[in-house]
Amino acid sequence: MKVLVIGHPDAVLGFSLAGVGGRVASTADEVNLALDDVASAKDVGIVLVTQDVAEMILARMERLKLRSTIPLVVEIPSRGGVPEGQASLGDIVLRAIGIKL
Repeated sequence: MKVLVIGHPDAVLGFSLAGVGGRVASTADEVNLALDDVASAKDVGIVLVTQDVAEMILARMERLKLRSTIPLVVEIPSRGGVPEGQASLGDIVLRAIGIKL
């Protein structure tokens, strides 16, 4: 199973350096299209969506975070970092897939 990131160009570039594929999205339509494509892909197991992009489609992200199994949809911090009071990326990954970064 593959991991895919959907988000800001800097996030997609950064993850691509680690071998993780991605889709750049800057509008709600692009985010929805990327999520639709991922839902039909059989080889994607985890979808990381940056927080800035997830805010464009709040209702859908809430449904996906609560109900998605495969692919598992996880919201990660944007390039601005983790807002105070929210979990770090390491904590999010640990909760989502049980791997400590």
